[in-house]
Amino acid sequence: MNSEKYCLGCGVKLQDENVLGEGYTTSLDNDLCQRCFRIKNYGEYQTVTKSNDEYLEIIKGIGETKDLVLYIADLLNLEEDITKIRELIPNKMILVLNKKDVLPKSVKEEKIIEYFSNLDNPFDKVIVISSEKNYNIDYLLKQIKLYQTTNNVYVVGHTNAGKSTLINKLLKNYSTSDRELTMSPLPSTTLSTVKIDINEYLTLIDTPGLVDSESLVNYINEDEFKKISPRKEIKPKTFQVRKGQSIIVEDILRVDYIEGERNSLTFYMSNDLKIRRISNRHDNLKDLQKRSYDIGFNKDICINGLGFIKIVNKGTIDIYLDSKVSTYVRDNLI
Repeated sequence: MNSEKYCLGCGVKLQDENVLGEGYTTSLDNDLCQRCFRIKNYGEYQTVTKSNDEYLEIIKGIGETKDLVLYIADLLNLEEDITKIRELIPNKMILVLNKKDVLPKSVKEEKIIEYFSNLDNPFDKVIVISSEKNYNIDYLLKQIKLYQTTNNVYVVGHTNAGKSTLINKLLKNYSTSDRELTMSPLPSTTLSTVKIDINEYLTLIDTPGLVDSESLVNYINEDEFKKISPRKEIKPKTFQVRKGQSIIVEDILRVDYIEGERNSLTFYMSNDLKIRRISNRHDNLKDLQKRSYDIGFNKDICINGLGFIKIVNKGTIDIYLDSKVSTYVRDNLI
């Protein structure tokens, strides 16, 4: 009888009986489930649906430990209430703002950190990194050493925040292991907790990404996902607009400038997206859900999963978007 064995890629228990079930492998001598094997070797992706209830049980379990937690967030797609995680996890926590490489180089990390320092900030430390470009990873490791309470350090965050990419970078930089977590351009790759020994004083525990049901990524296909996900530094697109003008982002988003003085709208979104100006007279995308905002000076409209629009002056703006995708307004991040 085989003892229980777990996939080194996604952490799920391996089994060789149900080809359609989680953790299926052709042989229990393998280290990867068939799903992870095909992601790693062929770039194929098989969707696995898990409810947030399962994820939340794992998150609550972390809160019962005294271990340090790294909360990974995507700088381009920050959740509206980034401090909400503290309701579930009271542990020491470092907020790790990832993907600095996709923001313009002119954006200074000091300004980003200052932004979060001005919030009611419950994090023990805020660090800006780029896992992809190896930026500030040495500094992050030093802060982990400073704040960790045991060898175990949990890694949490929403899907597509870059948790597995960060862990693989830490493995490559500081471990002699040749192990690698399964990574995919689509969310929900990690299915269970995965323990990764970095060295004698640090064991990272990767967790399934929290699923944000109001993110655009849940309602598009794989090709569209790749298009909205920036792979290199964003070149922001700025439009000077006056009343009666509109901006279209692909067939995803319409922005109408309804009322106000001449304004400046800057789109921080993937370079692969076609963003263009049209007249209000055209009906493009008006079949999508309409939302109206009375915007104050220096605000951002954030589109969950797509990026954000920086707005300079006050005015009235209508946006048209899939009804299942959330939006919110904040002070300018940049």
